[in-house]
Amino acid sequence: MRNAVQRRNHKERAQPAQREKWGVLEKHKDYSLRAKDYNEKKKRLKILREKAIERNPDEFSYGMLSSQTDRHGRRLQDRGNATLSQDAVKLLKTQDAGYLTTMLQQTRSRREKVEQQFHLLKKEGGVQLPGGGNEAKSGQHIIFAVDLDEQKTMDSAPQEPDAMTSNKDELPQSAQSDDAQRGQRQRDLTCMDRRRVAREKAKTLLSLKQERTARKIRKRQREGQESVLKALQNREKGLSATVQQLDYRRARMSNSVGGVNKAGIKWKIRERKK
Repeated sequence: MRNAVQRRNHKERAQPAQREKWGVLEKHKDYSLRAKDYNEKKKRLKILREKAIERNPDEFSYGMLSSQTDRHGRRLQDRGNATLSQDAVKLLKTQDAGYLTTMLQQTRSRREKVEQQFHLLKKEGGVQLPGGGNEAKSGQHIIFAVDLDEQKTMDSAPQEPDAMTSNKDELPQSAQSDDAQRGQRQRDLTCMDRRRVAREKAKTLLSLKQERTARKIRKRQREGQESVLKALQNREKGLSATVQQLDYRRARMSNSVGGVNKAGIKWKIRERKK
């Protein structure tokens, strides 16, 4: 019955608000683990310090002959990896060389293709204009006039004969009416010319805007193709160097070429005298 009675849930005290920057409030069990780890490290350092003080510089053991150390003086141990035979290593290097050669051929072919595209793009400058082609529209020749009088003289619209010159002996009232009609016709022609010039100007501005847009597109395309070409050239160069280095190592393993040993002394295979 004692376990059937509901008990109060005791909650742990939280970290105060002014000490939230220090993280979660440390409990006694956390302190115990931290103190245990600290004391173990302290004992270990004490033992190492005593060994260093009592070390004998003339000490020797035969295990020192077979053990190896790195350049920092740390002893190297066997990790238990199986040592491959010479034939197995040669086979693996042959497979690596075949893979690298395949990747080099693919990179070279792609680089040549990108080079052709880049040269064609640079030579033709060919980028389709938005909403049209590269070719200019035929049958248009825009001539800009300095003022309205020059525009009237350049206008190719047919002019009707003057009523005054054809009928010089007519009455003054008819002459006045002809003058009014001619003035109205001139005003109509002037309005038509203005609209035509405005349309031609709008077409010119549109063509200039399209040409500017095409130049920007061509520039971006050239920059993109150039960056891709440089990346492929660098990749091809790295793969070529890797293949050459791998071929050299395989030749070194088969004792068909010379080299430089660890002491920096050059050596070469002694050839058989003929």
